[in-house]
Amino acid sequence: MISYTVYKLVHLFGMFMVFSVLGGIALHAMNGGTKQDNVGRKLVAALHGTALFLILLGGFGMLARLGIVQGGLPGWIYAKLALWVALPVIGMLPYRRPASARWVLLGLPVVGLLAGIIALTKPF
Repeated sequence: MISYTVYKLVHLFGMFMVFSVLGGIALHAMNGGTKQDNVGRKLVAALHGTALFLILLGGFGMLARLGIVQGGLPGWIYAKLALWVALPVIGMLPYRRPASARWVLLGLPVVGLLAGIIALTKPF
């Protein structure tokens, strides 16, 4: 059995990776780069997908260790899942609308902070 601590580390590693990838995408777009001229596009896409998977794996692993997944899920988990769904959308914005790249770069820490606050306080 995998421990709660290992799941938490997997979850955190996925978060660090996705924020690094999204920051890189935003910076590339801010400097005038496009999706077509990104030579590391396949690597970025693979890291982004892997990071999203690790976030989900670690998160649900922690929930299983806490016994929360049996029965109904609390509202704070749905809020965290909504943030998780927003991450791929955030990754598309800088290339589709280059003017949004600066806002993506500034908003990423806010998204991380919001996810942390929800996880720590479990407000609903």
